Amino acid sequence: MMRPLIAEFIGSFALVFAGCGAIVVNDASGAIGHIGIAMTFGLVVMAMIYAVGDTSGAHFNPAVTLAFWLSGRLPAGTVLPYASSQCLGAVAASALWWLLLPGHPNYGATLPAGPEWQSWILEVVLSFFLMFVILNVATGAKEKGLMAGVAIGGTVALCALFGGPISGASMNPARSLGPALISGEWTTLWIYLTAPFVGTALAVPSCRLACDEPCCEPTE
Repeated sequence: MMRPLIAEFIGSFALVFAGCGAIVVNDASGAIGHIGIAMTFGLVVMAMIYAVGDTSGAHFNPAVTLAFWLSGRLPAGTVLPYASSQCLGAVAASALWWLLLPGHPNYGATLPAGPEWQSWILEVVLSFFLMFVILNVATGAKEKGLMAGVAIGGTVALCALFGGPISGASMNPARSLGPALISGEWTTLWIYLTAPFVGTALAVPSCRLACDEPCCEPTE
């Protein structure tokens, strides 16, 4: 069990270090831009899926892990250890950016650009899209296949491209928790700790309804 937890820690660390790091570096230099930030998130997810997909399933996201359990593809006893490793990786990555660039106001924290309800609904929808894709390209609880990394990483980048300016396009409680803990940006964190779980949970019955084969049944 230890190897999958280490893989989830490393993958979540990489996601936050690269993705939120792109935000931090762009704030400091202006060299990356919104498209570059969105592509960074998508590319690091894709890379980590190919790196550790066979080891842990490359979830890097407590909401994804929960949805895999709801779909019957993951044992219940795996959910809390996975989520803990993911959150620890995210916090460690944010802490490293705090050391590298002290004084940044939020270290890539996800913050709503408009009303909180607007960002909450958008995060539910974006998380739904992401999990719906994951369920249809993953094998069991493993996000690993010839094109799984491209499909999932591409979905992350796509959602960040159009959703990022409104809600931050987190889709991931761990990704939002890390920068919030380090920066102290707590006020709207509830959006990003609740909406992704709702969105990914809704993707499970939707996958069952939309697909010919039973996509959300326990694997042998």
